[in-house]
Amino acid sequence: MSAEEMIEENVEAQAKPENKEGPNYLLFNKWDLSEVQINDPGLVRYVSIDSAIVPHCSGRMQGQQFLKSEMFIVERLINRLMQTETNTGKKELTTRIVEDAFDIINKKTKKNPVQVLVDAIANAGPREETVRLKYGGINVPKSVDTAPQRRIDTALLFIARGVQQASHKKKKTVAACLADELIAAADGDARSFAVSKKEERERVAKSAR
Repeated sequence: MSAEEMIEENVEAQAKPENKEGPNYLLFNKWDLSEVQINDPGLVRYVSIDSAIVPHCSGRMQGQQFLKSEMFIVERLINRLMQTETNTGKKELTTRIVEDAFDIINKKTKKNPVQVLVDAIANAGPREETVRLKYGGINVPKSVDTAPQRRIDTALLFIARGVQQASHKKKKTVAACLADELIAAADGDARSFAVSKKEERERVAKSAR
């Protein structure tokens, strides 16, 4: 190899971004995350799809504010599903529920379930909300744009709330309810609890413009 070729290789290596994700692991040893695409440009910086076998960061994201945007999006879903009076602290159980739901999603749609989750979050996050401004002792609603990070937080909240309502005191399993909710939200179906709540918020915000 000549000196010019070595110089060209060094320049190309420096121009390439560093691979901070490490090796490409399969989620639950089943799903390839390298094929997942975030179609909403506003959420690219806030939806993490770093490869991992088990979605568990051992609390490494708690030391800094807003560091949750670097947490794997599947783990954020698991943590949100845990925030109920019945599932608090049961991360292993909730992880199994999400894994079973992903299997159901793959059987029904023949798609990567992480891709379905990302599409569901993009469709379930409201883009416009209302705040209350006080003018002379009178509260006036005002429409504002929703920050991307809040869109994701709200979408996960709506999805978890819809799963809880669909599975509470029902014969249908939680995994099946979660799979149906994600599939419907990814398709933008109004029968999805998350999509219906998102449209309701945007409708209220539109009237307050």
